[in-house]
Amino acid sequence: MKVVLFCGGLGMRLREYSETLPKPMVEIGYRPILWHLMKYYAFYGHKEFILCLGYRGDVIKNYFLKYEECASNNFTLKQGGKSIELMNRDIDEWTITFVDTGRNANIGQRLKAVEPYLKGEDVFLANYADGLTDCDLSDVIENFDKSGKIGSFLSVRPIQSFHIVQAKQDGKVEDIKDLSNSGLWINGGFMAFRSQIFEYIKAGEELVHEPFQRLIKEDALITYRYEGFWVSMDTFKDRQRLDDMYARGETPWMVWQRNHDSTTIEK
Repeated sequence: MKVVLFCGGLGMRLREYSETLPKPMVEIGYRPILWHLMKYYAFYGHKEFILCLGYRGDVIKNYFLKYEECASNNFTLKQGGKSIELMNRDIDEWTITFVDTGRNANIGQRLKAVEPYLKGEDVFLANYADGLTDCDLSDVIENFDKSGKIGSFLSVRPIQSFHIVQAKQDGKVEDIKDLSNSGLWINGGFMAFRSQIFEYIKAGEELVHEPFQRLIKEDALITYRYEGFWVSMDTFKDRQRLDDMYARGETPWMVWQRNHDSTTIEK
């Protein structure tokens, strides 16, 4: 099943990096969040990726064109560096299609731009390329498949520390509570679509706005609620949290960690 990843945003709330890097290329440890997400999908057997590029798409292209397997895999160096024995490899089985979908395009426009690359796909997956989870993707897909709906997305509890305020017109506060304890659910990405989704997207429309509303009216949209680990890297604080978790070895999203057969590369 092909996976569409939206990689073209400016990442304005990550200004410490966004002047030189697109948000999906901001690193957690020594690999970008985009890589972590692709590894997650590949673990569940989905290794065909379509990257919707925009801002600094050249950085993403060059990263994979010059991909260094040794950076994230154990290896044995022999013959003064002439031979490297990798204990495992990352991307040998991946197929990655790089598509320039416009610097200022929204998510709906980016999805429409890659429609030709999804020809023949009855079902495909999609993601914003800035969130991580340990949710069992097989369960999400099975739930979607059984539903018969056109679209599905993961809904999660918000982790932000903002407060929800209920007040009257005169400003009198009736209630205030932390967003994370509000009982609300938010869109966590990790979407699945049938090919009919393109019939619901008109030119210039944002995916979650008009198209999702049309699906809702036709009872064609479902969500998979998940209360386990999920985090989105929207701000510098989010990035620092993930990097700190990585440094402590607390990486629930790295579901792929397991033993692999070794591979030898002759230089």
